[in-house]
Amino acid sequence: SSQISNHASAKECPSEPLFLAASDAKYDTARNNHFNDEGVSSNNPTRRNFFTSLASTPLLATLLAPNSFFLPQSAYAAESTRSTSDSTITDKVFIEFKGIPSADGSSSSGDQRIVIGLFGNDAPQPVSILKQLVTKEGFKSKCKPLDTTRLLQKEQLEANKVYNSCLENEDVIGVTYDLSTVWRIIPNQRIDIGAVSGKFVARENPNFQDGKSGLTHDAAGVVSVRRGDDGGYGFTIFPGGSDVGATILDEDNVVVGRVVEGMDVVERLNGLPVVKSAGVNYMALTGGPNAKNAPSRACRYGGPMYCNENKPLKKVLIEKTGIF
Repeated sequence: SSQISNHASAKECPSEPLFLAASDAKYDTARNNHFNDEGVSSNNPTRRNFFTSLASTPLLATLLAPNSFFLPQSAYAAESTRSTSDSTITDKVFIEFKGIPSADGSSSSGDQRIVIGLFGNDAPQPVSILKQLVTKEGFKSKCKPLDTTRLLQKEQLEANKVYNSCLENEDVIGVTYDLSTVWRIIPNQRIDIGAVSGKFVARENPNFQDGKSGLTHDAAGVVSVRRGDDGGYGFTIFPGGSDVGATILDEDNVVVGRVVEGMDVVERLNGLPVVKSAGVNYMALTGGPNAKNAPSRACRYGGPMYCNENKPLKKVLIEKTGIF
């Protein structure tokens, strides 16, 4: 009988459930008892009160701070930058080149030296490595792990020989810039110097760390190194005249100094004719890399393709280096 009465009650239910009407009545009563004339609760939190109180607390400011994980810092403002002209020069090194032709294209026997002022306070770790690279003792770098995946036995035997030779000299001979090359020149954008080769090809690359100094490539002659360990041992001179080049270097490199003597030599380097592959990176078309961060043996002089990496037509070497 109870089941029959329940079904009957269900048929007699009004279109609006009774419990909703009761709830509305309770809500109206509660609202009259707990809200003032302005609609703000005096003793119970509501959604409006919650957001009102949130806006007056440090929580919202914390969530919207530039360092918050909710929004990237770049969405607010760029990192503060400083002028390289205001940076303190802590050390000076010199680089002497060999093979830079004169303006008329003939062999030059004049001055081919630049002097770089280093910012040791702003980039202590990269500056320390560069100072070792220009000394006779060199930078003591470990040997790369032996690659045992070569398919041809002849290539594997050669790799084993290079690796064993590296281990013998690992703690005795350091990497230096002696006879390293100027390996890439993009006019007005970058001059990449210091492609080490020979007995140093089996050494681990240095890991240049960013000191977050805020220094940028704001003038011709600014010197920098590629951040991380994928740029080899070399450094880059910004020749000036290209905002695009400066922007790219600001993103990838760490500013370590500026050329204080020999800007005429930098201008001659910037004007050297370079290898161009008709604007097409043929190595990328055959499965090679689209861009290069450091020189490689695949793009060495005399190879089947020059990889469109803007090599100088005539090889330019570093003949002598040192610290003042």
